[in-house]
Amino acid sequence: MIGRATVPATEKPWRRAAFRLCWTLALCAVGAGSPALRAQAAAASAGPPLHAEPFPLSEVRRGQHGTAWTVFEGRVPEPMDVEILGRMPNSIGPGQDMILARLHGTKPDFTGVVAGMSGSPVYIDGKLLGALSFRIGQFSKEPICGITPIEYMLQVRDLPNALNPTAPERPAPPATPAEPVAALAPSFSPARNDGLTPIATPLVFSGFSADTLDRFGANFRALGLEPVSGLGSASPDTPQPEPIVPGSAVSAVLARGDLNIAATCTVTYLDAKQLLACGHPITQYGDIDVPMTKAEVLATLPSPQNAFKIVNTTETVGAFTEDRSNAIAGSFRVQAPMIPVAVELAPVAGSGLPARTLHFQVLNNRELTPQVLLAGVYQALSGTNTSGSEMSLRLTGSVAIANHEPLRLDATLSSGEGQPAAVGAAVLLAQRFSRVYGNALEQPVITAVDLHAAVVPTRESIQIESARLSTDEARPGDTVVVQATIRPWQQSARVVEVPIKLPTTLENGPLRIVVGDSTTMDRLVAPPAGSAPHPLDLADTITQLNRTHTNDRLYVALLDHETQGVTAAAALPSLPPDVVNTLQPLRDSREISFTSETAKEAGSVPLDAAVSGSQVLTLRIR
Repeated sequence: MIGRATVPATEKPWRRAAFRLCWTLALCAVGAGSPALRAQAAAASAGPPLHAEPFPLSEVRRGQHGTAWTVFEGRVPEPMDVEILGRMPNSIGPGQDMILARLHGTKPDFTGVVAGMSGSPVYIDGKLLGALSFRIGQFSKEPICGITPIEYMLQVRDLPNALNPTAPERPAPPATPAEPVAALAPSFSPARNDGLTPIATPLVFSGFSADTLDRFGANFRALGLEPVSGLGSASPDTPQPEPIVPGSAVSAVLARGDLNIAATCTVTYLDAKQLLACGHPITQYGDIDVPMTKAEVLATLPSPQNAFKIVNTTETVGAFTEDRSNAIAGSFRVQAPMIPVAVELAPVAGSGLPARTLHFQVLNNRELTPQVLLAGVYQALSGTNTSGSEMSLRLTGSVAIANHEPLRLDATLSSGEGQPAAVGAAVLLAQRFSRVYGNALEQPVITAVDLHAAVVPTRESIQIESARLSTDEARPGDTVVVQATIRPWQQSARVVEVPIKLPTTLENGPLRIVVGDSTTMDRLVAPPAGSAPHPLDLADTITQLNRTHTNDRLYVALLDHETQGVTAAAALPSLPPDVVNTLQPLRDSREISFTSETAKEAGSVPLDAAVSGSQVLTLRIR
């Protein structure tokens, strides 16, 4: 029973009146008596059930009420009233029903369904019904959402994997009569702005500019992730003493260090070894190995278009090991390997600015790692006071690979056509990295990525305008001079000379000579990518990439009248007729192809700028 409110006699009259008014309102809220309010207040003090048994999907009925838990602010989950509106057969996939519900309460009425809320557990009569996981459209006026039944999520818990080679001995979840759970989950597709879609998983970029997200955000949105910049951060060394419970926020870390990327959702279920979260996939890659951290919600930002949680990630507690159609699963006390990246940016000579090196780590995942590396390297190279629209970058570096030679990088990247040099540098690395990292025959173990970029304040690019020879005729063994007219960006044209020694084995007749850039030379002397009937192994892929020509030189090649063989790994110049005959069976199986000319490098000259263009000359051999 609630007693009479008393106020000290010395209190001022207006304060006594205000106190009585507040107390009266409190009596109305509790004494007048909504059972739902009293039940929610009691639930809030008790917290979410830690070891609830599943609520059978077959017993779900319209009009039932339950309680959902999520973190709106801080680290402790808060309750919301959930009104069940009914079941929607086959909404998640064949044989997989979704439960439609409406949220009630001051906070959900204000914020609506929030990105980062997916996975919030829902209980009816103390039993775990499932996870908030879907929303309707993007401008819904009511907090109506879809619930993934816990029965489907527990299938993810029981999947065998590297950490759980056999399914655990747990009681099977109750089956739904006449409606068996589908054995295979449907494919996940990125969220649309209409209809029923997965609640977005906010992907927080810390240390990244809006420009980086504008350029590369679409790569992540295509995976169903919603990138946001600056609305959160990472504190991996910050302990978070509060235990993880159903309704807690947890994050999957894609990058950490001087640059941070993390995706956050809510815990639905946990036991001593693992947890389930989200109620839908993040990417649905299946087996994954991504660091799992606790998270603190700084605030929940309401928005009719895209409400989301502002999150700080804190201490690492394990690794996410499964990313499936109905849930993601994480294992405690497991360490996920990450790839260390160092990007050193040397400023313009004489600027007085110090060199800067950013250190960060990226996750180990075939699909996501190249995208994260692309965005991270671009940010490291562009987010400085030395960056400019006309600058160039002289890039060197390596990718260290266990038990293999390193992948080397050496290029000059120039701005042009509205594309900053930093974009070219990041794309070059991502393309080379993906060729190695996505090898079909061997999964490489990347131990480090190290880059050094020197800033040049001007556009360092050169166009080959024309070329000619010092003579029209020559004998085998003679030296002739190639004279190329080049035009540097916004400068006068000039002529560079490349003396070449002709082979003594040349036959009489016309000889074609190619003057060109690195792309032209690679096309002449290296097999084209994807030309092999079978995948190239990792060692040959690295060798092929390391043989590519640097783009800051002008090259000269001779097209001799000799047969050249081209395999997936290398070009075989000047093959004798008997060797060609021996290799014919490989031609029938597409292991090798032949050309009527052999490209032989004859010389080059450094130009310290990105060179583009090509010319073909003809010399008569007599």
